[in-house]
Amino acid sequence: MRVAQGVTEDVRMAASDVLVALARSHFDSVMYELQCCLRALGEISEDLVFITLGKLASSYALRCVPFVGMTLFALRTMLSQVGSSRTLRAVCSVLEQWSKAVNTYLGAWEQCSFPRMGQAQFCSSVSPLFCHVVGSWLGCEEEEAKQAVLGAMAAMMGLLVREEEHRERVWEQLPWLLGQYQQVQDTFRVTKALSYFLEILGEVQIPIPQDEVQAVGTAVHHQLSDGSKQHSGEHRSELSSCVLLLARVCPEDTVAFLRSQLGSGSEAAHVVSLDLLRALVRPTAERGQSLPLLVQAVRCALGDPSRVARAVLRFTKELLSCSVQSCSAWDLVAHVFTTFSQASGRLAQGKLSQAEAQEAADLQALCLDILRSLDVSVRGMTKLLWPRLLQYVVPAQYTGTLVPLCRCLRELAESRGRAGGEDGEEEPDVVASRERAKLPRPQALLARLLVVAAAPHAGGGCGVAALRLLQALSAEIHGAVVMVWAVKIPFLLQCLEGQSESCLDSAEWEQLLLKFLRTSLETIESQAWTMGLSFELSQQTGSYPRLSRKQAFLYKAVGVSLAACQHVPYVRGEMKKYLSRTNYLEASERQGSGDLSEQSAAGSSHFLVAAVSVGRYRECRSELAVAECRPEAASPFLLCCRQ
Repeated sequence: MRVAQGVTEDVRMAASDVLVALARSHFDSVMYELQCCLRALGEISEDLVFITLGKLASSYALRCVPFVGMTLFALRTMLSQVGSSRTLRAVCSVLEQWSKAVNTYLGAWEQCSFPRMGQAQFCSSVSPLFCHVVGSWLGCEEEEAKQAVLGAMAAMMGLLVREEEHRERVWEQLPWLLGQYQQVQDTFRVTKALSYFLEILGEVQIPIPQDEVQAVGTAVHHQLSDGSKQHSGEHRSELSSCVLLLARVCPEDTVAFLRSQLGSGSEAAHVVSLDLLRALVRPTAERGQSLPLLVQAVRCALGDPSRVARAVLRFTKELLSCSVQSCSAWDLVAHVFTTFSQASGRLAQGKLSQAEAQEAADLQALCLDILRSLDVSVRGMTKLLWPRLLQYVVPAQYTGTLVPLCRCLRELAESRGRAGGEDGEEEPDVVASRERAKLPRPQALLARLLVVAAAPHAGGGCGVAALRLLQALSAEIHGAVVMVWAVKIPFLLQCLEGQSESCLDSAEWEQLLLKFLRTSLETIESQAWTMGLSFELSQQTGSYPRLSRKQAFLYKAVGVSLAACQHVPYVRGEMKKYLSRTNYLEASERQGSGDLSEQSAAGSSHFLVAAVSVGRYRECRSELAVAECRPEAASPFLLCCRQ
């Protein structure tokens, strides 16, 4: 380093690197030489000394700590002599790296062999330098100088904020640091400086004034949501990290800020806020902090446009993968089903552009992905989901979710069975939520799952999933069938093993299911329960397409339920209802009535079929005329009456 003028830059940098490498084994000797040079700057190229000191602090932070006082004192005596931008950048490098070295030491002082040094001592050495930089260097114009000052300021602020007597001056300079997003061309450098400062605050848990939380949140949020700023993936990740660090220090204020952004602004701003709230889920859960605060914030965005809807669903998926501490998340689970239903409805209506159709399909796929990924072993999940998920089994608009829904419900039921059905004392919001839920009757569940099982391979295996759920819910359906179903349902599932949809004999399979239903009703031996099942089967007749296998099976199941019922007035009334509303000119209705009457006649109430048919014959003489012209259109009841 003690060479004549005119040495090339490469040689000077190489000399600096050699000294840094030599310091690994001869640190004290190298540091002594640099300290001597620092005190005799008139004899050497001073910026090289500064650069090397900065590199040493970066490479050997803890070993530099004993020399902090003398190094910073020497710098203080010469700050007023700094003239060139090159020297300013070199001095800023020393200030940045040595301040960071002190911060590293304060977090790991027990690793050092020398006596512990207090942070007040370090802050007293840095404070005069900080004041000089604030008073003289913040207004520099050159881009590289701006970046150098920025790095030095963030590092010194991170050190001085540890001491309460210097904290006010640090908060005063935070707006300047955030303002560098408009001053420095490389905004990634600003984000890194901000991230470093926030990380120090998180380590020492120093609360940030509410106004400063708002200022930091606004600056970072703007960088993420402004479409004109084409940040790299790494930069966006660092910006998100700033919000996580902010929430680590001031969780409630940070969530309140993000929630405020959901109440106004553009769609892009809403998506950014939701993505940031999603990023907060896991750290919040790990720190044992309140997840309901996040949930309440996200509720503001329910029902927003599709991009926002996707962000809500992504948040929900992340939330449900963590420990669920409260049932406040149920609204978001319900929103998954609502979104799926709305997307399915849009696709069914048609008249969508290609982009709109893809958008709806993407929402459907994301909803199904959430349901498939539900892990009932996550703490609090049983309390959250059981039995509220049952309300989505019966309605036809949720048919597309049945496979993951049945899987989840089956696991919940089995988990409750292993635990003896004990949930412990329930929170008031749990009880209130269950009261609001439109839970289906046991008969409605049996009707729905049995009809779905009639087409076992449809919808990605809905029927198989329905049978498995039916067995898991046996105690919920009726206590009398538990033992019977424990034998019968595994037999039905075994019949499906190795049978593809094309190989399955649908007629034989339907007979097995109808026999299963008869056996179940005989085991239950309750006329009121059987009438309830008949009613639920009737209610579901409009849930399936005409001429479909499920609708055809449904009519047969109604007949079986009527055949098992011994309450003559009820059976007569149901038969009259079906016969009076049947349009015998419609093939599907004609066939359905025929199947229903055939199954009904197989029971002890078969005598009613003839009696009701006679009454129906008297009401439908006009249909006989049609039947004379079109025999294939004659109802089974009319043909029966003819005979």
